[in-house]
Amino acid sequence: MQFSHPKADVYVPGSRDPAEALASVTHLCVAAHQDDIEIMAHAGISDCLDTPGKAFGGVVVTNGAGSSRIGPYADYTDEQMQDVRRLEQRKAADMGRYAIQIQLAHPSADVKQPGHPGVASDLAAIFGGCSPEVVYLHQPADKHDTHVAVLLRCLEALRTLPCERRPSRVLGCEVWRDLDWLIDSDKVLLDSGRHPELAAGLLKVFDSQIGGGKRYDLAALGRRCANATFHTSHASDRAAGITWAMDLTPLVADASLDIGEFALRHIDRLRADVADRLKRFR
Repeated sequence: MQFSHPKADVYVPGSRDPAEALASVTHLCVAAHQDDIEIMAHAGISDCLDTPGKAFGGVVVTNGAGSSRIGPYADYTDEQMQDVRRLEQRKAADMGRYAIQIQLAHPSADVKQPGHPGVASDLAAIFGGCSPEVVYLHQPADKHDTHVAVLLRCLEALRTLPCERRPSRVLGCEVWRDLDWLIDSDKVLLDSGRHPELAAGLLKVFDSQIGGGKRYDLAALGRRCANATFHTSHASDRAAGITWAMDLTPLVADASLDIGEFALRHIDRLRADVADRLKRFR
């Protein structure tokens, strides 16, 4: 299995053939950076651990060179950080029992370039090499430029597939902007409260981020708990942890839909909900 960047890394826990491992994936997460998968798709990891015959696959599109670094990582070069983060992502794949972990190693600048041939061909090969039931992507209201760019490149690649090969469910998950603001009927609830020790362990694997000054481990687990608690005011919590997602399936099923208009309609529904509640009790 070959990809366009010379530093691309394909890791299959065990000795399975990579193409066979990719073909077995039922739950696929394609994310921008190392540790994004573990923040956004813990529900998918749990689904595969809990259900025989299911297999989780992870894809990291960029090389992770621009991460924050202080303390023990303060003097690391971009090249050294890439090496560290690559190994951390492999450790997470072992811990979460992923079927396959692919790291494409593209610079963020390439991913932000529409039509970049290497990014396009790599994503086409991945989506063409498996038939997942669920695909987890970044969400269009995310405030991280690279996350949004990765989402757009993934959407472009998925739309090139024959209609019958496109996944039946595509979800945009919260990372750098949460989705608690969605009106309840627009929210997709991902049960991220299962396997709590694994959840914490997967995030702690990324010491280059935690030791580098970003406590993603505390923040991600805290947000999941907060989402569960503040979901409903008059009912007991449905899960110990929730990651919110936006259903992006219509954008994949219908290539004529504009992603900007699609995202803004969600904001319009929030605006209408706020206006209606104020009007009713004013």
